[in-house]
Amino acid sequence: MQLPVDPARFAAYLSITAVMVVTPGPANLFAVATGARRGPVAVVSGVAGMTVGNLLWYAAAGLGLGALAMALPLVFRVLAYLGAAYVAWLGLRALAAARRPDAAAAAPAVAGRSAFRDGVIVQVSNPKALLYTTVVLPPFLDPGRPIPPQLLLFAAIGVGGDAVTQLGYGFGGAAIARRMEEPSFRRGFAAFTGLLLIAAAGLIALRD
Repeated sequence: MQLPVDPARFAAYLSITAVMVVTPGPANLFAVATGARRGPVAVVSGVAGMTVGNLLWYAAAGLGLGALAMALPLVFRVLAYLGAAYVAWLGLRALAAARRPDAAAAAPAVAGRSAFRDGVIVQVSNPKALLYTTVVLPPFLDPGRPIPPQLLLFAAIGVGGDAVTQLGYGFGGAAIARRMEEPSFRRGFAAFTGLLLIAAAGLIALRD
């Protein structure tokens, strides 16, 4: 019985994916900022949103995203700029909150709904996801075997690895945020998360 993927290709894919998912990028920075500013409930919601964004990228890859990206690069560039602007706006809001003496602590659990939306936007506009699905993934697909089973397996590994890593980053941010009861720490950390989000926006806008 033929395996859905070539074992050698699969081993190489696992190695590359492991490196890429743990590397700090816009999604991981967003997870840290979400945990620090909104708490662990919002982390789960935000990661769920980024997972949806990831699944959209893999679905698009199955529909020939690579060829489209080569033909219409400007469309993807504009998408990245719009996403960067949105994430930067979130960062500026956090910086504005840090300037207020009564800066609020982590947002309540109901904010998880907007965290989900924000997560989808971050990942859909993430150039790292575009690079991964159009440049990194295709060489591991074996044209001599059925493509759908390979794509499903690679997507499960990539999406699952991203989700686990993002949860780790996010819960790390939430653990730090437990000191939010201290007003001075709260204001300082609001400023830190704002700068973190602006850094993520910069990575989205400037990454080729």
